[in-house]
Amino acid sequence: MNPLNRLRIQKFMFARVLATAAVLVMLSGRLAAHPAPFSYLDIVFRDGAIEGNLVVHVIDVAHDLGMEPAALLQPETVRQNAKRIGDLLQPRLDLRSGERLRFMWTDVEALPNDQAIKLRYRIPDQEPGAVAIDTNLFPYDPNHQTFINIYEGTALRQQVIFNAGSNGHTYYLGTTQGAIEVMKTFIASGIHHIMIGPDHILFLVGLLLLGGSWLALLRIVTAFTVGHSITLSLAALNYMSPPASIIEPAIALSIVFVGADNLVRGNGRDLRGWVALVFGLVHGFGFANVLREFGLPSEALGWSLFSFNVGVEIGQVAIVVVVTAGLAAIRRYSDLMGRRVAWAGSLVVIAAGTYWFVQRVFFPV
Repeated sequence: MNPLNRLRIQKFMFARVLATAAVLVMLSGRLAAHPAPFSYLDIVFRDGAIEGNLVVHVIDVAHDLGMEPAALLQPETVRQNAKRIGDLLQPRLDLRSGERLRFMWTDVEALPNDQAIKLRYRIPDQEPGAVAIDTNLFPYDPNHQTFINIYEGTALRQQVIFNAGSNGHTYYLGTTQGAIEVMKTFIASGIHHIMIGPDHILFLVGLLLLGGSWLALLRIVTAFTVGHSITLSLAALNYMSPPASIIEPAIALSIVFVGADNLVRGNGRDLRGWVALVFGLVHGFGFANVLREFGLPSEALGWSLFSFNVGVEIGQVAIVVVVTAGLAAIRRYSDLMGRRVAWAGSLVVIAAGTYWFVQRVFFPV
């Protein structure tokens, strides 16, 4: 190779090494300047108010205010820009108790040793039962996280981490108002779930098709309630948690069994109460899968489980009353028509259960 060309190549490679080194130095400097893209928020419920501190990194605030980070480490500069800082952060802190709560900033302080700014706030005249929390403090940085500590008085009750992709979180206080809020939320959720669950509804309808006295039907519904309450609690408390790939087909099979039992039982012994109890255990795991997705508040686990069960029972009772009254009216009009409705209804129950079983085993979503 020509010595001149070799020299040119050596110079080119040396220049590339220098350029790469320069980029690495710049990146390391940038990372060192912002080593922790975190914010910290304390939410303290105390003496009829909400108060606490918010600590944010100067680089994040400086970026969004168009300032130099070093300037925000000066106490005087921070005091002069206190309103701008508060106005920047207020819309990004979403606390709601019925309506959105507004922070009253009581102090802003520079923390030079931590390269941070601390803001103190107070929300007066607030004794909520629950508070919905959502925040994305610095949207420009997708890696930014906000660590939230929730206190009742001096006791730390819960810790939550928010990032750019986090959903909102509701905290229920350990007070009477908190218990009421839990009940309002989870009773409604239980009613909603039973009403939009065609498999659970059809199982109940299958148990009711052959009719019987109100006392006999009460035993059936009570047995189903006992069964699903046991497994719902076990699964929600993480003592037992069979996968949905097993539970959902098993629920479908329970529906097929009930319909088939109606057709073959004839005048034999009425075992519907036992059937409801046994398969209620299976359905309870199905309820638990939905409740787990909905989210159980750890600070109010007992109340939420109880309330969800109450909601399910309210929904069940409504279904039982409507179906039983309708079937009773048909039988009063014509006993033969009542038997035919029970027979046809059992076939529908079997067909629907079979369809769901095949779908859930061979074509899972």
